[in-house]
Amino acid sequence: MRLAFVALIAMLSLVVSGCASRAPAVGTGADFWSGRLALQVEGRDAQSFSALFELRGDDQRGELVLLSPLGNRLAQLTWTDGLAELVSSEGRRSSSSLDALVQDVAGTSVPIAALFEWLRGHPMAVPGWEADLSASAQGRVVARRHSPPPAASLRIALTR
Repeated sequence: MRLAFVALIAMLSLVVSGCASRAPAVGTGADFWSGRLALQVEGRDAQSFSALFELRGDDQRGELVLLSPLGNRLAQLTWTDGLAELVSSEGRRSSSSLDALVQDVAGTSVPIAALFEWLRGHPMAVPGWEADLSASAQGRVVARRHSPPPAASLRIALTR
């Protein structure tokens, strides 16, 4: 269950086999981001994860692909019309809610709607979260969750 979390963010999102090759990035507009992300969850079940990622869409419809440093797909998360699905080497999981699937897999919530705003460099308040967008023009976003527990830290570095 926790390995799926590793594949997730994150969340943010995630087909896959450990030997699939990286597909070329599609799209370069405001609805596409790529780079590196890291999620650290503190507490009793502390865990951390980092991966390359490709993110398309918005909080209503999109796709997040997590990639290894060598470009192999680790996982793929897709969501649309009230259905979210995560596919990884551990299998397939689905939910009627993207937020619920992320919470279930990651063991902590990640503010998906706010994440898209933060990536655009727009502040969006989320109870319990604090986002540092001071370096967003350079493609860097840091968000920290202080409450409710467990504390979490999400770091994103976009490629240009």
